[in-house]
Amino acid sequence: MTESESLPFKVPELPMQAREIREYLPHRYPFLLVDRVTEVTESGITGYKNVSINEEFMQGHFPDYPIMPGVLIVEAMAQISGILGFIINDEKPSPSSLFLFAGVEKVRFKKQVVAGDQLMLKSELVMQKRGIYKYSCTASVDGVVAATAEIIISHQKLEQA
Repeated sequence: MTESESLPFKVPELPMQAREIREYLPHRYPFLLVDRVTEVTESGITGYKNVSINEEFMQGHFPDYPIMPGVLIVEAMAQISGILGFIINDEKPSPSSLFLFAGVEKVRFKKQVVAGDQLMLKSELVMQKRGIYKYSCTASVDGVVAATAEIIISHQKLEQA
């Protein structure tokens, strides 16, 4: 029996690439900030974002010294957490169900992320209560932590018009 067969939910085939990731996130270019998911465990997920000089945000942040904005690193951690939320709940985004970014706590930036970096994203579920999920997240480059945060996601059941 494989590790994914012992989990209490169905894990998509790994690695998940762009096509499969788009099934779990409603985001699209230029705001889809997860390029691949490499691991899913009972309470965690790992994936990455390849940071390119061609990213729109690199053109203006900052033109003479382009770095990935911290808020986008936090957004990438929220997106990888949202994917885990959908997988754990065995569902995908729909007009009646979304996982929305509800908050962030204990954010720390420790290293700049520049073009050419592969931003490794790790998220671990630490609390789940009445549709609110809290994740402990780390973004790193080459094993060096670039940012940490606690991400709060809200599972919203939306009424259709």
